[in-house]
Amino acid sequence: MTGYGQFCPVAKAMELLDERWTLLVVRELLAGSTHFNEIRRGNPRMSPALLSKRLQTLERAGVVRREENGPRSCYRLTASGQELRPVVEALGAWGMRWVGELGERDLDPHLLFWDMRRTVPVDRWPRGRTVLLFVLDGVRPATSRWWLVVSGDEVDVCDTDPGYEADATVRAGLRTLVAIWRGDLTWRHALRTSSVTLDGPRDITARIPEWVGAMTLADVPRPGAPTQGRAAGPQWAHEPTPGGPD
Repeated sequence: MTGYGQFCPVAKAMELLDERWTLLVVRELLAGSTHFNEIRRGNPRMSPALLSKRLQTLERAGVVRREENGPRSCYRLTASGQELRPVVEALGAWGMRWVGELGERDLDPHLLFWDMRRTVPVDRWPRGRTVLLFVLDGVRPATSRWWLVVSGDEVDVCDTDPGYEADATVRAGLRTLVAIWRGDLTWRHALRTSSVTLDGPRDITARIPEWVGAMTLADVPRPGAPTQGRAAGPQWAHEPTPGGPD
């Protein structure tokens, strides 16, 4: 590990944390991932070899603790690692506020649906199994169809047909869906401009915005951002959301 040659505690902290992917690994652990493959699903473009290396570095630094749980290893943050929560949250808020532009490479459906899986507000869903099919326009066929399956408190996301009939279908471009998830665009605006279409029974499609929700940083205000189509607080709080374009 290359050092900065400074006694400054910021420099010493960055000697550990500014290696590529390191804080994103910590982000996944803070979000509740404990197994290697779960951490990878949150960082789908990170190679397994590099993830292993970063976990080993964090373990040696006392930030991560590895536990053997039968045939599988679990990774958990130590007290030192948990102290990084406000750091990661502040970086996320700063990035949302000041670094808003997204390139095509930033639009990753794997990360989008994995993030949905771990933050979807299950208390708003019916207790029985409900299946939403998302069809993404303008992406490779292999990544164009995703199923969100919620049954009680259990949530799963699949990129292959899970064998359950979809209760409703959401069709949108990947960029549009990412913008909604980030809070850059409201469901209402997307539906009225036909950027998103919903197919299914009215009693289900009307609740999809509430069921899906948004990422945890979606409410961070962005200075100078246009208000047209922007989310301001919960997107379903003001009036019923249309089931399709007006």
